[in-house]
Amino acid sequence: MTLSITGARLELAGVLRHSAVRRPDAAVHINLSGQQANTLLHDGHAWKDFSRTMLGPTRRALRAAGSARASMFVHASFAFVRAIEGGAHVGPPLQCCVDAIVECEALVLASGLPACVVRLGYLYGPDSADLRAYRTAFRLGRPYWSGKADALQDHVHQLDAAAALLAAGRTGQPGQTWYATDGHPLAFEAFMDAFAYRVGRPRPLHLPLRSRLLARAIIREEHMQQTSLAMPPRAPSPRVPRWKPRFADYRGGLDQIIEAWRQR
Repeated sequence: MTLSITGARLELAGVLRHSAVRRPDAAVHINLSGQQANTLLHDGHAWKDFSRTMLGPTRRALRAAGSARASMFVHASFAFVRAIEGGAHVGPPLQCCVDAIVECEALVLASGLPACVVRLGYLYGPDSADLRAYRTAFRLGRPYWSGKADALQDHVHQLDAAAALLAAGRTGQPGQTWYATDGHPLAFEAFMDAFAYRVGRPRPLHLPLRSRLLARAIIREEHMQQTSLAMPPRAPSPRVPRWKPRFADYRGGLDQIIEAWRQR
């Protein structure tokens, strides 16, 4: 597979380049524009100007793929949108980001190119700078914003996300919207507490929900909205054809991260 990427400086792009298999019979363009925000591991800063800036890179990616006559254009999108489509309500500013996400998906599918959309779960992996920052914070005993303990979210390991995007590029089935998550929605609090345990902090401190107004000094509202936005309990579908996550749930994914860090 000959691979071209929009968003080549993002963490997921590096994982993709290491995962791709080059073959002369397939030229796939993968658009990662905006995926820097597709994680719960930042304080919301990656959403800054998101709704205003998303369409431009997507249009440029489509033009680049058209000029290169790509056999498939794969647009990486956001699995959490399914909660809003299912009736969940979010106010501004996150709703403005959702509107931009949906508009970009529609633009891609109406482009006339052989294109598909892959909605990815929240990304995590050993290449995450934000996760390394959490490791440092936990070792220093700092608290974190955990959100609602009963709000389940969709996650996917970076390696599995890359594999799903590549698999979508091989399908030869344009016009589709697929999902790539580990299939086991999990609250951010449970996810991060499990990570903290693995880096030597069995009982990390949580910022209480009642401190929301004070916490806004360091945490953007979008992150607070994300950690409170509950996904439907069932795994999203349809899944990317001929793709299965290597890490079936967060436990295996977190173990892989710790092992990868040990080897570096």
